[in-house]
Amino acid sequence: MSRKKTTSYQQRQNKQGYLFMMPWIIGFAIFTAIPFIATIYLSFTEVRQTVIGFEFKWIGLDNYIMAFFQNVEFIPAVLAFLGMIIPYTFVVVILSFILAYLLNRITFLRGLLRTIYFLPVIIMSGPVMYQLLDSNSITNNAESLREFSEIFLVQMIYTYSPQFARILVGIFEQLSIILWFTGIPIILYINGLQKINPSLFEAAQIDSANSWQILWKIVIPIIKPIVLVVTIFTIANIGTFSINPVYDLIRTATENTSGGLGIASTFAWIYSLLVLLIIGAAFLIFRNREKGRRHY
Repeated sequence: MSRKKTTSYQQRQNKQGYLFMMPWIIGFAIFTAIPFIATIYLSFTEVRQTVIGFEFKWIGLDNYIMAFFQNVEFIPAVLAFLGMIIPYTFVVVILSFILAYLLNRITFLRGLLRTIYFLPVIIMSGPVMYQLLDSNSITNNAESLREFSEIFLVQMIYTYSPQFARILVGIFEQLSIILWFTGIPIILYINGLQKINPSLFEAAQIDSANSWQILWKIVIPIIKPIVLVVTIFTIANIGTFSINPVYDLIRTATENTSGGLGIASTFAWIYSLLVLLIIGAAFLIFRNREKGRRHY
C-alpha cells in the first residue's frame, strides 16, 4: 500500500513539474524546434523572394556542394572559427575558474566583487558590446602582430611556431572581449564550489595536504561536471557573436533576398554539426571515467 502511495505521489510531482515547464516547452516547440527542422528542408532548396512571397525549388545537395567546393568564403571561415573557438574557449574556461575560485575564498566585499564581475553580462546585450566588437574587428592582424612583437614571450613563441604566435596575439587583442564572456561561467563555478562539502577540506588538512593538493585532488575532480557545462555554454555563446566568422557569413547569407535562405540554412547545418563535434570532444575530455569501471 505504501508503495502505491509513493508512486502516485511521484506521478503527481511529475505532472506538476511538466505543467510548470509547459510554457517553456510550448515556446521551445514553436520558436526553436519547428524552425530548426525547417532549416533541414531549406538546406536542400533554392529559395527566391518574389512579389507573391517566397518560392522554393528542390535542388538536392547542390547547396552543400557549393559550400564545400565552390564558395571561396565558407571553408576559410570554418578554419578561422576552429582556430578561434578552441583557444578562446580554453582561456574563458580557465580564467573564469581562477576568478571564481578566488572570489569564493574572499570574505571581505564578496557580494560587491561578484557583482562587478557579473556586470558585463548585463551590458553585453546592449550597444556597448557591439561597439567593442566593431572596434576590434577593424584592427588588422598583421598590425597587431607587430604591436605585440616587442613582448618577449611572443618573440620566443614566434620563433618556434608563427601560427601559434598569431593565435596568442589574437587572444591578447580580444582579451577585453573574452573577459565579457566570463560572467556566467564564474557564477556556475561559484555555485559548484559552494556545494563542495567543507568536511572534505578539513579531512585533507588533517592529512597534511596543502592548498595546491586540495585544489588538484578535491576541487577539480568534483568541479569537472561544471567545467563541461561551462565549456558547452562558452562554445555556444561565442558562436553567436560577430567575432565568429561563420556566424557573420550565415547572417550575411540570410539577408540576401535572392536565394540566401537556402544557402544560409546549409551553412548553419554544417556549422551546427561542427559545433556538435566540438561539444562531443569536450564531453569525452571532461566525462567521469570512473563510472565505467567495475568495482570488485
